[in-house]
Amino acid sequence: MAVPFSFGQSRKISLQDLSEFKNPGKNWQIADDIYVDLDKSNKFRIEEGKGILVNEPKGRNNQDLYTEQEYGSIDLEFDYMMAPGSNSGIYLMGRYEVQLKDSWGSKNLTSAENGGVYERWDEKRPEGQKGYQGYAPRQNVSKAPGLWQNLKISFQAPQFDEKGNKTENAKLLKVELNGITIHENVELFGPTRGAVSMDEAPNGPLRIQGDHGAVAFRNFEVTSYDKPRPELSNLQVQVYGGRFNEVPTGLDSLPPEFEGKAVLLTSDLNTKSNQFLIRYTGDLEVKESGMYAFNLDTPGGTGLVRINNNAVVPFNARSGRGTVELSKGVVPIELLYSKYEDWVEPGLGMTVEGPGIREYLVTEGGGNYETVVNPILVEVNENTILRSFMDIPVSEESGGYRVTHSVNVGSPEQLHYTYDMNKGSLVQVWRGDFLDATPMWYSRGDGSSRPLGAVKHFGIPTLTLAKLNSPNQKWIKDTIGTQYRPLGYHLDDQNRPVFMYNTYGAEVTDAVQVLENGHGFQRTIQVQNPGPNLYARIARGSKIESVSKDLFIVDDKEYYLRLDNPDGTKPVLRTVEGQQELLMPLQEKLIYSILY
Repeated sequence: MAVPFSFGQSRKISLQDLSEFKNPGKNWQIADDIYVDLDKSNKFRIEEGKGILVNEPKGRNNQDLYTEQEYGSIDLEFDYMMAPGSNSGIYLMGRYEVQLKDSWGSKNLTSAENGGVYERWDEKRPEGQKGYQGYAPRQNVSKAPGLWQNLKISFQAPQFDEKGNKTENAKLLKVELNGITIHENVELFGPTRGAVSMDEAPNGPLRIQGDHGAVAFRNFEVTSYDKPRPELSNLQVQVYGGRFNEVPTGLDSLPPEFEGKAVLLTSDLNTKSNQFLIRYTGDLEVKESGMYAFNLDTPGGTGLVRINNNAVVPFNARSGRGTVELSKGVVPIELLYSKYEDWVEPGLGMTVEGPGIREYLVTEGGGNYETVVNPILVEVNENTILRSFMDIPVSEESGGYRVTHSVNVGSPEQLHYTYDMNKGSLVQVWRGDFLDATPMWYSRGDGSSRPLGAVKHFGIPTLTLAKLNSPNQKWIKDTIGTQYRPLGYHLDDQNRPVFMYNTYGAEVTDAVQVLENGHGFQRTIQVQNPGPNLYARIARGSKIESVSKDLFIVDDKEYYLRLDNPDGTKPVLRTVEGQQELLMPLQEKLIYSILY
């Protein structure tokens, strides 16, 4: 069994106290838990303890927070929570700001919204043009205030020569907000507005804005990439004509059709035939001892990498990966590329990653020769319905689950959901763009589509309604004995579906509508002839907390559930098999909202 290892130098920032930070101001503290009142701006309700970093500005003299440690190129991941109406930001190296803001439901995407790369600023420019080179996020996938959000940033620091001259701008290689890519390969030509310095440097602290609004953080993890890359030297190349689909032996005794010195690894050598073998030999100067990974891509054939005369990437078809422990120093390296499929264009791609070294390309080729498919994306400018299969994740052990009777409903407010007509169940909701229908329609297709935004799954679909002899009876897992019969749906006056089904002899309509300002969904279930002991299960999770009258927060502060029933029916909160469930006794109508 392979032992997992990390190539970057990873560390967690401890939030047991404030010792990781320079001279923290009084607006910063460590807490155990926090909550918000959605009706109160810029406020937290804080529970004392450890593990969460909280900024709550108070009066004047609120200070930004700086880490003691300085960083260059890093991967940074953390969770954060915004208070209602709050505004903050995190500065990489103290100079390049990624905006943190309560952008719940906002349609006006600018560089100042949540996840945006803030503008640079020049007072000498004309009015209206002083701010420039800001980058808005690709889509708004921001959650409600009081919910934990996740941000991942892959950052490449600016590069400098030995004289201190900048040779390469800083870059945001990738930024993911709540699991969705919102930036990719964004070049940062200089510090953004409010930077600690307009001068750029190889390293700098992480800086968190502390004078704008209430914000909280947890689970900081920093992976540094600050070690020198291995370098190739003394490269020689030989090209042999013919088909080599097995590990070649005795190459030194075979006459090559071409040989000579090489300055880079490439497959573009003007070979005489479509079947050939390219052999590179040379030295690899390892500047940092540790574990290294080599990833080889050889379209139309196979390849091999030997280091110190030992096979690191074996002679496998198409592509391969291998790891090896290397000591600091110079070691011999050999790379083979055997192309034996006539109809495939040649190409050679190899990447290397190592201790404190982000994966980088060492060949001229791009290292990715998959067929490029233009995606088939479904946009929504009006209420839209698309029927498809929908695959949802369940667990690493059991894999996914395919919903075969799913109806995907999109809205111009950028809030969408999937409904399972086979169970009368709300499967998932998501915020952002609508659907990628490429797997459904490209080539022969498999009938499925995929959400394009930040998704909240509600688990394997089960019936929403069930009859229980007591509030402690386990929820039913299938339709046996329920007389469940789907009746399709009709459209209301705004082209939104109203689902219909029969169960337990009752007639049910089920309508899900987007709330005002794009803050979530309201679901209305109406029943004719409900009968006794009928319940609706409206939430299930590891933890369900009551945070105010008729308002609950589910799981690890993933979404809110608000009871909107006018008759004041009281819910049943219970624990079954280690999970908490929120049930509502159902008479004729149930109304509740999901705030997400």
